[in-house]
Amino acid sequence: MTTKGPWDVLIIGGGLAGLTCALQLSKAGVQVLVIEKQPYPHHRVCGEYVSNEVLPHLNSLGIDPFAAGAKPITRFEMSTKKGALLSTELPLGGFGISRYAFDNLLYEAVKNKADILFETVESVTFSNEMFSVSTLNRNTYKAAYVVGAFGKRSQLDISLKRSFIQQKSPWLGVKMHYQAEFPDDLVALHNFEGGYCGLSKTETDVVNACYLTTYASFKHHGNIAAFQQNVLAKNPHLAAFFSDAIPVFEKPLTISQISFEQKKPVADHIFMIGDSAGLIHPLCGNGMAMAIHGAKLFSERYLAAGQQGGIHREQLEMDYTRAWKTTFEKRLRTGRRIQSALLHPIAAKVGLGLVKSMPSILPHIIKKTHGTLV
Repeated sequence: MTTKGPWDVLIIGGGLAGLTCALQLSKAGVQVLVIEKQPYPHHRVCGEYVSNEVLPHLNSLGIDPFAAGAKPITRFEMSTKKGALLSTELPLGGFGISRYAFDNLLYEAVKNKADILFETVESVTFSNEMFSVSTLNRNTYKAAYVVGAFGKRSQLDISLKRSFIQQKSPWLGVKMHYQAEFPDDLVALHNFEGGYCGLSKTETDVVNACYLTTYASFKHHGNIAAFQQNVLAKNPHLAAFFSDAIPVFEKPLTISQISFEQKKPVADHIFMIGDSAGLIHPLCGNGMAMAIHGAKLFSERYLAAGQQGGIHREQLEMDYTRAWKTTFEKRLRTGRRIQSALLHPIAAKVGLGLVKSMPSILPHIIKKTHGTLV
């Protein structure tokens, strides 16, 4: 067993939130260690549309997704289970890029500025104003502050005894890339019985298809192929897409026990960012932007506290918690309400009928789950 450090900030998880946090802090001279389970590049179960709300922030960090081939996205369409279609221009617009490319783009920008290790974190303890982070490799890393960017659900959530982890979640996520005809500038959301599927183009011209469903809906069909044929294909738009689409992956990527329960932005003195702090329903198409924005909220407050003569942990925790809730709580609440409505047959029919008769409502609904340029 070896013990190393201390670092100023140790970030657990090297996804979008962890890497953008590391980049912003390290550019300001903070000593940062990122611990990520897998070497880059790698795929993740995720929709791959990012709202332009975080584009100014990414550019300020020297990150240009379009230089990596990201597709500008300006239009949105959504269909009911039976195929009734709604469409609108996106208020802010966004871009399509795979997590394979996006995470690696950030990693390349971070790797010479911060320390990055590829290990699995097993436990985190806090004593005498110092964290000890232990990994499965029997290494221990010391840091004054720890940021949790380990995603939707982790073994660490169990060891930290976070309340949401005690509740079983009915949600299953499935992701696949396809060669298929699909507009570059469109992100689509198609509903089906028990869930919804998002489609958007990525930098390699393949289409990312990522859907969320319940175990109750999935379990009767036994496997993904049967489920897509018997359930997703009842939506005519999904039927048309999957009938001609050619899979790129050998098999779909899946993730289970996706929890949309409320989480605390700070747990056991660990600053949670990205999905570790709270997960918006994928139908809102804003999870990746929220992850990046959350990293910005923490980084700005940490740096500001340091510039004001010293960081006071309790004050920083309160400031970050307040900022996170002010920025995201309404979005999360709106996302939960939209999801509940879409999965309720009568509410979905009434709501979508209203939007269809008054199309101008749709951009306003989208704005409720998105922020302004940051």
